[in-house]
Amino acid sequence: MNEKYNWNLKDIFVCHEDFDNCKTNLNELLNNIAKYQGKLSESSKNLQECYALYEKALEAFEKIYAYGMLTYHLDMSNQDSIKLYKEVENIGTNFSQTVSFMMPEITKMNEETLRRFMKENSDLCRYQRVLEDILEKKKHVLSEKEESLLSQFGEVFSASENTFEVLTNAEFKFGNLIDENGKEVEMTDGTYTKFLRSKEEKVRKQAFDLMYDQYSKFMNTITELYLARVKEYTIVSKLRNYQSSLEAAVVHDDASIQVYEKLIESVHKNLGVNHKFMSLKKKMLGVDEMHLYDIYQNPIEVEDEKISFEQAKSEVLEALQILGEEYTNRLKEAFDNSWIDVYEKPNKRSGAYSMGVYGIHPFVLTNFVESKRDVSTIAHELGHSMHSYYSNQNQNILDSNYTIMVAEVASTVNEILLASYQIEKEKDKQKKAELLYELLEMIRATLFRQAMFAEFEKTVHEKVEENEMLSSEDLCRIYYDLNQTYFGKEVVIDDKIKYEWLRIPHFYSCFYVYKYATGISSAIAIASKILKKEAGFTQRYIEMLKQGCSQKSIELLKMVEVDLESSTPYDEAIQFYQEKMEELEKLILE
Repeated sequence: MNEKYNWNLKDIFVCHEDFDNCKTNLNELLNNIAKYQGKLSESSKNLQECYALYEKALEAFEKIYAYGMLTYHLDMSNQDSIKLYKEVENIGTNFSQTVSFMMPEITKMNEETLRRFMKENSDLCRYQRVLEDILEKKKHVLSEKEESLLSQFGEVFSASENTFEVLTNAEFKFGNLIDENGKEVEMTDGTYTKFLRSKEEKVRKQAFDLMYDQYSKFMNTITELYLARVKEYTIVSKLRNYQSSLEAAVVHDDASIQVYEKLIESVHKNLGVNHKFMSLKKKMLGVDEMHLYDIYQNPIEVEDEKISFEQAKSEVLEALQILGEEYTNRLKEAFDNSWIDVYEKPNKRSGAYSMGVYGIHPFVLTNFVESKRDVSTIAHELGHSMHSYYSNQNQNILDSNYTIMVAEVASTVNEILLASYQIEKEKDKQKKAELLYELLEMIRATLFRQAMFAEFEKTVHEKVEENEMLSSEDLCRIYYDLNQTYFGKEVVIDDKIKYEWLRIPHFYSCFYVYKYATGISSAIAIASKILKKEAGFTQRYIEMLKQGCSQKSIELLKMVEVDLESSTPYDEAIQFYQEKMEELEKLILE
């Protein structure tokens, strides 16, 4: 394999000796940080010096962690790589324990004293955003003894999620089905989606039934696991003086309850648009009845043509040149300088991700199999990479790590720009229709489906906080009713869909999924303005990417005219969805 398609981890450490030297340096920094324990409130000098050491320690640790994780992900069966990663995890634990005194000490400081420190020591301005954040969340930080007590329950609190993962990933067997070729094959969680995309209805129905028959057998067990997680989150939120678990989640995200509620309200107001897409999908499938196991197949899918990585590279660069020469040059640097580990290898980690490494550059993992969908994956991950690149270049390490609230924006902007480019340039009518359909499906799954998940979570958490006793049947009924509301009358809402909530791992990361919906809404608003070439807008967008987390996420998005506390971005995203749907309908009826 050509080395240019592999990561060059020598960009982080040229040799293992460099890795060891960095570890030694980190240990020295941590030892010096520990000397400030109990002394941060004594003077602004102590506070500033401790943070300066902390900043250097973070930079060293990020390189160490990245080197260990990336090496491990290249071959997850290699014993040396496994040992290296475990070593890095231990270093991370030691790092966290050493610096754990900092926030409680600052929290205990008198606010007037901390503000005086910031005023008298200009070097503390570098850490103003971090210190202001601590002040803002001060009322939610418990005493040192209480914080220590809660931290000891970390493994206990994660037990429900860990048990769910072991049960569903390691112990579930879904059984066999008869595929399109008449062969009996085993269905796994990984192949489920593939079978749902089958052109054969009997294959889709078999897969659907096998999936939910298995989950239904364990619905009482999984209900207990999920409710334990919800109760833990609501109790800890209350202990931390939040009005609700939802408030705790959105404050952590740099968002607000208004963002969450406005999303659900706006989607509900526009559900007719999603119902219209279901109606169009039913017409395209040419069926009298469309079941939930039918909605994942693409009725106009053209045979997946092979595309080389070099072709994919060319297409991504052409599609994203609209973002300007500087942006495109950085993309070329990523492609040409081994930022991307491209192809599948034995025991390489599956999937795709981007990891920014402060002071180096981002690293992208893909498993390129020459599929059309791989092109979108590359554009998506490079969106993350460019966000990390700009943020790291323009902020200190403490202000560079943008929140999850904005993390999916740049990646999805790239996806939409790529899809729009592909649709515009495609001359073949069927291929153009397929591209439009895939774009619509992406919006449906990311906006409407995630909003439905978000509404389910909100309903369950509110009922738990009101001390309402919930059974597995109660949760199944809530979920089934939401499916009826979101999909409309054109879809047969099969009874077994009530078990789907049982298999959603994101529900154990409370109130996580709404950020997918706000992310795509923001991305559509931004991409639409870029495509319209509004004067100065692209530069404002790049400036937003440079800010990292130096401002609150919802304030950052206002830099590009996205106000998530209003209905506008959601309404505009759904309008975009409707326009693309009408474009597809016109195309297939011509």
